Amino acid sequence: MLTLLAVAGDIPTTAAWTPAVGAVMVGCNILAIALGKAFMGTPSKPPALPMPEMFGGMGLPALLATTSLGHIIGFGAILGLASKGIL
Repeated sequence: MLTLLAVAGDIPTTAAWTPAVGAVMVGCNILAIALGKAFMGTPSKPPALPMPEMFGGMGLPALLATTSLGHIIGFGAILGLASKGIL
Protein backbone atom coordinates (compact mmCIF):
# COMPACT_ATOMS: atom_id res chain seq x y z
CA MET A 1 0.00 0.00 0.00
CA LEU A 2 2.82 2.40 0.80
CA THR A 3 4.39 1.64 -2.56
CA LEU A 4 1.23 2.77 -4.34
CA LEU A 5 1.16 6.01 -2.38
CA ALA A 6 4.81 6.67 -3.21
CA VAL A 7 4.20 6.13 -6.92
CA ALA A 8 1.03 8.25 -6.91
CA GLY A 9 3.13 11.35 -6.31
CA ASP A 10 4.93 10.82 -9.63
CA ILE A 11 1.77 10.82 -11.77
CA PRO A 12 1.54 14.09 -13.71
CA THR A 13 -1.68 16.04 -13.76
CA THR A 14 -3.61 15.68 -16.99
CA ALA A 15 -5.01 18.50 -19.07
CA ALA A 16 -8.64 19.44 -18.59
CA TRP A 17 -10.79 19.29 -21.70
CA THR A 18 -10.61 22.42 -23.82
CA PRO A 19 -11.32 23.05 -27.51
CA ALA A 20 -7.55 22.78 -28.11
CA VAL A 21 -7.53 19.27 -26.63
CA GLY A 22 -10.48 18.36 -28.85
CA ALA A 23 -8.73 19.77 -31.89
CA VAL A 24 -5.64 17.66 -31.19
CA MET A 25 -7.80 14.53 -30.91
CA VAL A 26 -9.71 15.32 -34.12
CA GLY A 27 -6.44 15.99 -35.96
CA CYS A 28 -4.96 12.70 -34.78
CA ASN A 29 -8.07 10.81 -35.91
CA ILE A 30 -7.99 12.46 -39.34
CA LEU A 31 -4.31 11.54 -39.62
CA ALA A 32 -5.04 7.93 -38.67
CA ILE A 33 -7.92 7.70 -41.18
CA ALA A 34 -5.67 9.07 -43.92
CA LEU A 35 -2.89 6.61 -43.03
CA GLY A 36 -5.36 3.72 -42.91
CA LYS A 37 -6.85 4.64 -46.26
CA ALA A 38 -3.38 4.85 -47.80
CA PHE A 39 -1.84 1.70 -46.33
CA MET A 40 -4.69 -0.78 -45.72
CA GLY A 41 -4.95 -3.56 -48.24
CA THR A 42 -8.74 -3.62 -48.46
CA PRO A 43 -10.25 -0.72 -46.49
CA SER A 44 -13.66 -1.15 -48.14
CA LYS A 45 -14.46 -4.60 -46.67
CA PRO A 46 -18.11 -5.02 -45.67
CA PRO A 47 -20.16 -4.12 -43.78
CA ALA A 48 -20.28 -0.74 -45.44
CA LEU A 49 -20.99 2.52 -43.67
CA PRO A 50 -24.31 4.30 -44.31
CA MET A 51 -22.51 7.10 -46.20
CA PRO A 52 -19.20 5.53 -47.32
CA GLU A 53 -18.33 8.48 -49.58
CA MET A 54 -17.78 10.60 -46.43
CA PHE A 55 -14.85 8.36 -45.51
CA GLY A 56 -13.49 7.66 -48.98
CA GLY A 57 -15.33 4.36 -49.38
CA MET A 58 -14.03 2.79 -46.17
CA GLY A 59 -15.99 0.00 -44.53
CA LEU A 60 -16.99 -0.20 -40.88
CA PRO A 61 -14.04 -2.43 -39.81
CA ALA A 62 -11.52 -0.04 -41.35
CA LEU A 63 -13.20 2.98 -39.75
CA LEU A 64 -13.19 1.35 -36.31
CA ALA A 65 -9.55 0.34 -36.70
CA THR A 66 -8.36 3.75 -37.86
CA THR A 67 -10.29 5.74 -35.25
CA SER A 68 -9.03 3.39 -32.53
CA LEU A 69 -5.49 4.09 -33.70
CA GLY A 70 -6.33 7.79 -33.87
CA HIS A 71 -7.42 7.79 -30.23
CA ILE A 72 -4.23 6.01 -29.16
CA ILE A 73 -2.13 8.56 -31.05
CA GLY A 74 -4.35 11.35 -29.70
CA PHE A 75 -4.05 10.53 -26.04
CA GLY A 76 -0.30 10.23 -26.40
CA ALA A 77 -0.14 13.58 -28.17
CA ILE A 78 -2.39 15.24 -25.59
CA LEU A 79 -0.39 13.88 -22.65
CA GLY A 80 2.88 14.86 -24.31
CA LEU A 81 1.73 18.37 -25.18
CA ALA A 82 0.24 18.84 -21.72
CA SER A 83 3.46 17.75 -20.01
CA LYS A 84 5.38 20.29 -22.12
CA GLY A 85 2.93 23.00 -21.10
CA ILE A 86 1.58 23.56 -24.62
CA LEU A 87 -1.98 22.48 -23.76
